Amino acid sequence: MTLPVLSFDQIIDRLLSMRQTYFSKYLAVYSSWYGGIITDPALMMLPLDDHMVHRGDGVFEVFKCTGWNIYALGRHLDRMKCSMAASFLEPPVTDERITDIVCQTVRAGNTGDCLVRLFVSRGPGSFSANPYDTVGSQIYVIVAAREPVAPEKYEKGVKLITSGIPIKNNYFATMKNCNYLPNVLMKKEAVDRGADYSVSLDERGFLAEGSTENVGIVTKKGEFLIPRFSRILRGITVMRAKELAGGLTGAQLSSAAEADITPEQAAEASEVMIFGTSINILPVVEYDGKRIGGGRPGPVFNRLLELMTEDETKNPEMLTPVRQG
Repeated sequence: MTLPVLSFDQIIDRLLSMRQTYFSKYLAVYSSWYGGIITDPALMMLPLDDHMVHRGDGVFEVFKCTGWNIYALGRHLDRMKCSMAASFLEPPVTDERITDIVCQTVRAGNTGDCLVRLFVSRGPGSFSANPYDTVGSQIYVIVAAREPVAPEKYEKGVKLITSGIPIKNNYFATMKNCNYLPNVLMKKEAVDRGADYSVSLDERGFLAEGSTENVGIVTKKGEFLIPRFSRILRGITVMRAKELAGGLTGAQLSSAAEADITPEQAAEASEVMIFGTSINILPVVEYDGKRIGGGRPGPVFNRLLELMTEDETKNPEMLTPVRQG
């Protein structure tokens, strides 16, 4: 069968026919390669020879906008600067300019409640592994409709399993780069085994992180513990939860700290939780087939979720307004 050689118009027609199906959740994109903001989802494309596409040579951040305010934007940009430095990736513009680009793109998406993904890539240029064989780093900002987590996940909890996928080397695990194949395999593993999420173990057998989430436990002694960040990505949500948990010490908790956590400790914990930008906090009620906390969300989870929700909607120190004036 002879393959057709498509014309420009035929390709555009094909893209336009997919607008209301595959592309409908994408609201706006900024592309430094195109030099502006795109609101027609059919045209939101990346050069195939961008080294971020074929080599994972780029870094990214994901943050949420609620009520026209972006939560923890400064912390995300600080982490991105660390990821860029570790990748020897030159920032194409200043933090101030990135913030302006993000806010303008959110406004172009015409919704104050959305999920924003910010990418800095090595840039287009060739299909080689040579990082100097590009035209220069690029910025892409994607604004997408928020896909809310089903309410029953918060009310009834989720299932967590231990992953068999090897953990990343700590140099790469501690930066948020675009090479996410191990993370993809972890998520596939969870889905294939009938679980909601999976958590990896480090070389010493301690809990590490999920495919895109952090994990934490509450011991029977009232300790709020999260894995040490020397081997995993320093999650924005889990770090803020740890700070807020510190305010519960003396009441619901005895302490809040980083620690080495074994799977056995997690299985015996009063509560297990997972943390992430899109999910905020979710209670784990089953870990590797063992029921956690009587099989229902615990009191520390409920209180932390309240505090996090209030923090992301009412704390001016953590919010960046998107609208002008």
